Amino acid sequence: MQIKEQIRQLKPYQPGKPIEEVKSEYGLEKIVKLASNENPFGCSQAAKDALHQEIEQLALYPDGYSAALRTRLSEHLQVSESSIIFGNGSDELVQIICRSFLHGQTNTITAAPTFPQYRHNAVIEGAEVREIPLRSDGAHDLDQMLEAIDGQTKVVWVCNPNNPTGTYTSEGELISFLDRVPEHILVVLDEAYYEYVTAEDYPESIPLLKQYPNVMILRTFSKAYGLAALRVGYGIASEALIRQIEPAREPFNTSRIGQASALAALDDQAFIEACVEKNKAGLKQYYDFAETHGLTCYPSQTNFVLIDFNRPADELFQALLQKGYIVRSGQALGFPTALRITVGTKEQNEEILTILAELL
Repeated sequence: MQIKEQIRQLKPYQPGKPIEEVKSEYGLEKIVKLASNENPFGCSQAAKDALHQEIEQLALYPDGYSAALRTRLSEHLQVSESSIIFGNGSDELVQIICRSFLHGQTNTITAAPTFPQYRHNAVIEGAEVREIPLRSDGAHDLDQMLEAIDGQTKVVWVCNPNNPTGTYTSEGELISFLDRVPEHILVVLDEAYYEYVTAEDYPESIPLLKQYPNVMILRTFSKAYGLAALRVGYGIASEALIRQIEPAREPFNTSRIGQASALAALDDQAFIEACVEKNKAGLKQYYDFAETHGLTCYPSQTNFVLIDFNRPADELFQALLQKGYIVRSGQALGFPTALRITVGTKEQNEEILTILAELL
């Protein structure tokens, strides 16, 4: 049997090491995972309660249209219900977009480094991937991305804030860019960390949809809402665009418990606000550490921070792992001397920074 040639050149996605594996490998009891940008404060109690209530319905298929969640989310976002599409995490929406727009005679444009699933799914569809290096400040080089567009370009990806740098594209930069992108090219704004953003000039993208019908926004319940295990993401775009790509969505792609928990979480914005405040304080812990030790650190609009330690990242990653702290080595992210660390609780941050200080 022969699989697609383009799949043979790909490697499976490598997530952070699971807690159970680290416990077993190093004989440790306590493990602190700060690798996958999960919410260290969990999720809203309302979401947990909704999940427990839904357990009695596990024998039933979920609502394939996600009607209840769709209605509440449309009210929260102030958009029409028909302008929303749900995915098994926003990862699946990336797959749906690539499946809908890309093939062997097309190309797509991304920043580099950025979220790897843009490239991964484009390669599977046989498309050319044009990767534009980030600017020196870690942000997207929109001017160079614009220059890379040609007659075969179908999708441009803007990860905002960007993973793994935590940097962002301002409203002015984004609007200037959108004004120059041809109307037939889809621009995807991946806003997985939207709820954590505090920058005053960060673009409110939903109002832009009226002016730019070639824009699609991706968001998720996996990060600030703390529902990563339930895999619920969503896209927002013009009703016409959503209608066109819906056939590429698998039926029943979000679970009953995922829909119910996301709906309940959406109604507890006080939980989100509290998490954002704690995250701001946690980021400051890392900024202060970097300044004290003379290390470079990108200002982050997310719940993670990328710090350059000026030494092989895998060595630091391994040293932390042996002490029970799982982070993400920058080696696989395009920053071979940096670590990407999820902002944890105040205590978790203090613990890992104390160990890092000793290692330095």
